[in-house]
Amino acid sequence: MNIIVLAGGLSPERHVSLVSGTSICRALRNLGHKAVLVDMFLGLEDYEGDLADLFDAPGGLCGEAVIHTEAPDLEQVRRSRRDQSTNLFGPGVLQACAMADIVFLGLHGTCGEDGRVQAAFDLLGIPYTGAGYLASGMAMNKAVTKQIMERCGILTPPWRELIYSREDIPRLARELPVPSAVKVIDGGSSLGVSLPETREELAAALEENLGYGGHVIVERKITGRDIAIGVLGDRYLPAVEIIPRMGGYFDYASKYQDGGSEEVCPAPITDRQWREMGETTLRLHRALGLRAYSRADFILDADGRAWCLEINTLPGMTPASLLPKEAAAAGLNYEALCQEILELSLAGR
Repeated sequence: MNIIVLAGGLSPERHVSLVSGTSICRALRNLGHKAVLVDMFLGLEDYEGDLADLFDAPGGLCGEAVIHTEAPDLEQVRRSRRDQSTNLFGPGVLQACAMADIVFLGLHGTCGEDGRVQAAFDLLGIPYTGAGYLASGMAMNKAVTKQIMERCGILTPPWRELIYSREDIPRLARELPVPSAVKVIDGGSSLGVSLPETREELAAALEENLGYGGHVIVERKITGRDIAIGVLGDRYLPAVEIIPRMGGYFDYASKYQDGGSEEVCPAPITDRQWREMGETTLRLHRALGLRAYSRADFILDADGRAWCLEINTLPGMTPASLLPKEAAAAGLNYEALCQEILELSLAGR
């Protein structure tokens, strides 16, 4: 198949997306597909060939991509685009995607995981991997996902949605509970997440999240083991436990830097706990209307209760990501995982 792997974009998870996209593209090419990596925001401005010959481009336009310890400077990315357009689709992107048999979405975060790209592709008749626009938008919004969890009887930490300004911070720092988890409403890769233990730390967390728009959920902090479970088609995969080494929780650096964390898969939990979390993940996946694949995150507390935190519609596909590790534990190597995501996405259209 002729496949565009769409990655990059203009979100704080840009670097993660480019590494996911590069890995996906190379795997698809190893399987015999004519896959080409395209940066959603920068587009094909460096491609010098004829657009009709794009799928024969050497190496599928895959370069070297790395994840730095800090999130990207998005203003610098904007300035680096030669045409200086405000269009989130870079030069030639939509034309290239329209030529493909399917677009494999390697995007992460608000630029690609929130449903806007999927809606545009639906309007243009472009097939793509993963969930549709409405399901993606609901799952990206942590408050909406929490409401769906509660209606499905899924155990999740008590929470509150806030839209605030700097003037509100002193009052909120007095009123909100601590310890707590403060999370930007539509974030991913642990960007925009803080775990304040004191009121001073809470005020600092709220101040920091103004940089993400001042729209957050604040939930009760649950102490326990970090567990993730992926869904592939109509089945859930082996669980993985994440043990951070670089800090107190699975933050951005712990997720993507060598030695940042230890991932144990299958997780050392009971069969009952695995099945309970797996069935919960499937129930939430279906309630949101997701398709093909997803991954849910849990905290397993000291009493054995599994608290569901959120679900990811385009989980990371970097070499260090959790879903490929879970698939490997189920007998699917990386290439087979990419192929099954393709097939499930095409079958679900």
